[in-house]
Amino acid sequence: MTLAGNDPSGGAGIAADIETLISLGCHPAPVITALTVQDTHNVQALWPVAAEELLAQARAVLEDMPVMTFKIGLIGHTDNAIALHTLLSAYPHIPVVLDPVLAAGGGTDLANNGLIEAIQTLLIPLTTVLTPNSVEARRLAPEADTLEACAMALLARGCRYALITGGHETESSTEVINRLYGNNRLLETYHWPRLTAGYHGSGCTLAAAIAALLAQSRGLIPEEVIPTIIHRAQDHAWRSLQAGYAIGSGQHIPNRMYWASASRGQS
Repeated sequence: MTLAGNDPSGGAGIAADIETLISLGCHPAPVITALTVQDTHNVQALWPVAAEELLAQARAVLEDMPVMTFKIGLIGHTDNAIALHTLLSAYPHIPVVLDPVLAAGGGTDLANNGLIEAIQTLLIPLTTVLTPNSVEARRLAPEADTLEACAMALLARGCRYALITGGHETESSTEVINRLYGNNRLLETYHWPRLTAGYHGSGCTLAAAIAALLAQSRGLIPEEVIPTIIHRAQDHAWRSLQAGYAIGSGQHIPNRMYWASASRGQS
């Protein structure tokens, strides 16, 4: 079940999640948290759905079919964070992947201080895998003076694992370095060739890929398996970006079905 905002450009949000989940062999159950006005450049407007509407969408599905993983993206309003806390608390056995969408790729702020506090106190403690980029990690753990300290602070707030992505960092001009933390320590460091374009929906793609692979594990996620799941999800996301295309005049759109295009090219 993916709970995220609708992006009418089809690049990010619920559309990105649906494509990624289908690409990795899962059935998506999409729950809309917000409507947006956006294109491949930026978000122009955001209208959160009412909290009761969010819960009604999710409960209808949960009462009808098995859900193996929750994936949460754009939340939109503090009331929706409270509703998500209620929902997740009722299903503690279902793993949670939280992509804390705090700003659009074009820079529009999508989370005020109240929503950030609700994420910190209500949702992170219920999260299995948290996937902030480095900018989001610093906003969620402002007391920390390094990214590693941010990770430790986020783990202390209750998430089981934190994958901090390094696309915004300048420690390497040729690589993106992502780091996975858990059990109060650094578990794994991943190095990916840095691509030259900007991408619309890269974080959604990565978090949805993690959710898909967790769902396929049927909730069996011992610590020794997590780094492999996280690596496989990053590989899918990186290949999606590498095969991305410029359909609009802004950021590129990831091609989450890149493998289908490759198969056609070989036939």
